[in-house]
Amino acid sequence: MQQELFFNILFYIQAAIVLGLVVLLLISLTNLYYLKRLGSYRPPARWPRISVLVPARNEESGIGKCAACLLSQEYPDFQLIILDDNSTDRTWEILQEYAGKDSRLRLIKGKPLPDDWLGKHWACQQLADVADGELLLFVDADTYHQPDMLRGAASAMAAEKAALISALPKQEVVTWSEKLSIPAFYLGMLCGVPLELTRLQSNPLLFAVLGQFLIFRRDAYDAVGGYASVRQNVVDDIAIGRRVHAMGLKYKLLDGNGQVSCRMYHNLDQVWRGLTKSTFATFSFDPYFLILMWTLVVIVFLCPILMLIIGLIVPQVPFLITLLAGLGVLLTLILWSVSLIRFHFPLYLVLIYPASAVFMTMIAVASMILTMQGKARWKDRLMPKFVKL
Repeated sequence: MQQELFFNILFYIQAAIVLGLVVLLLISLTNLYYLKRLGSYRPPARWPRISVLVPARNEESGIGKCAACLLSQEYPDFQLIILDDNSTDRTWEILQEYAGKDSRLRLIKGKPLPDDWLGKHWACQQLADVADGELLLFVDADTYHQPDMLRGAASAMAAEKAALISALPKQEVVTWSEKLSIPAFYLGMLCGVPLELTRLQSNPLLFAVLGQFLIFRRDAYDAVGGYASVRQNVVDDIAIGRRVHAMGLKYKLLDGNGQVSCRMYHNLDQVWRGLTKSTFATFSFDPYFLILMWTLVVIVFLCPILMLIIGLIVPQVPFLITLLAGLGVLLTLILWSVSLIRFHFPLYLVLIYPASAVFMTMIAVASMILTMQGKARWKDRLMPKFVKL
């Protein structure tokens, strides 16, 4: 009797997991339709002036390539402003070399960081204060751009009549820590956020942006209070985007592949520091919410494969439970494959999705613990403990 009850519970758990995976797959497929590409829009009747704004702190390895890409833009009216945020490496010297060759590049030395600001936010605020464009494009110093990127961005802003557009760059992954984390991060955005619903409702949880590429209408940026309004929020991109959305202004998330690329991290230490800095903040610093969501992640992505293995080696397990577990594994493989193909990650990474789920769960738990202890760091700066979204 107890064994029958146990197997009934397993059956309903596996059935619920399969149903959940079907929902996630439907969300992903729907998002594939709504996630337009940055370069897919028709040119506007007029090209507005764009201020391209780049905060840079200790970026000597890639800032030269970033500056060169931005200076090569085939756009009639733009300015490029790069702020050196108190770098301790050769970032400033490299930028001076580029500025000496091209007068379109304006360099700014960042002012000392005030006590009530986070570093990148303060850098972005200083950049916006000196910009004069109708559109403000904030890009990270490790992003690289095709020559027609600005034309694509301006065309998208005009066609969508948007106050804010964020684009997902093509992410380069080289080390195994990158391969275990970045594709999973993109999968979460594809299947966890119904993009079209963000246009129809104001739930801040159903909202996705990425700070590596944010382009604002200047009036919208000023209306939400700029980076000053989120000066201590670790996930500034999400926070300022939610302010845009809360004011009823239109925002759009696009696929930047073919226009923008980036290698977000280069080793395990950078992956760990970068994601532990922001993961807990993404969940509004709510430990119960984070624990609930990551428990569901573990159940949905790991239970089917464990149950399938058990069902294949333990003859007492009913065939229907093993069948449901196999269906769950198949749906998971399809779900991950859809995301990997769309975002141009190596398809073989689908085979290591259990390891990816475990690794990202470890990061989420570590992010919660480190943030609550005030020990999360990025760019040699401590992050604040709690700042609500």
